[in-house]
Amino acid sequence: MKLYGYWRSSASWRVRIGLALKGVPVEHHSVHLVRDGGEQHQSAHRARNPMRQVPVLELDDGRQLTQSLPILEYLDQAFPNPPLLPSDPYLRARARALAEVVNSGIQPLQNLATLQHLTQLGVDRSEWGRHYIYEGLRNLQQMAEATADRFLVGQEVSLADIALIPQLYNARRFDVPLDDLSLLRDIEARCEALPAFQQAHAHRQPDANL
Repeated sequence: MKLYGYWRSSASWRVRIGLALKGVPVEHHSVHLVRDGGEQHQSAHRARNPMRQVPVLELDDGRQLTQSLPILEYLDQAFPNPPLLPSDPYLRARARALAEVVNSGIQPLQNLATLQHLTQLGVDRSEWGRHYIYEGLRNLQQMAEATADRFLVGQEVSLADIALIPQLYNARRFDVPLDDLSLLRDIEARCEALPAFQQAHAHRQPDANL
């Protein structure tokens, strides 16, 4: 399989974590989101994903998948161990909900395309990002209190934790205050102690800082 992504893309990072947790080998292909006006806008990548986004996972047979959460659910079905979602229906739904708080409630408001357009409109992109990231994470922590233990949903890593870790990295990039988000920071520390999360970290990718 091939993964088309970018080292600092939180959506690409989520998929890297999932692949690493399951021990699935993949070829990494960089799509630089800034260089030369953004390689995601070039025809080769637009053919992979008309939304001009990363990641794109190309399967062994050439079929392609887009959007990080559906990719992760595909991996969970194709490679069941370890599972990325709890077996209990309620906890499974809670894990999906927490992941969606990040995926649809926070990340789109601070992604590169949004920030570039805000700059064109004369909006302070840094202040915008800080506001929405902090509010989203604060609400995420409150929601997670019902299920959190070692991780956001019980004792095992789930889709929710996979979404959390790249978002906390982004929060620090925007100088978001995290002092009152101790539950999230504690879970982050447990995740970052795991080899799969270390392997998937943005700074360990071959295209980092290129």
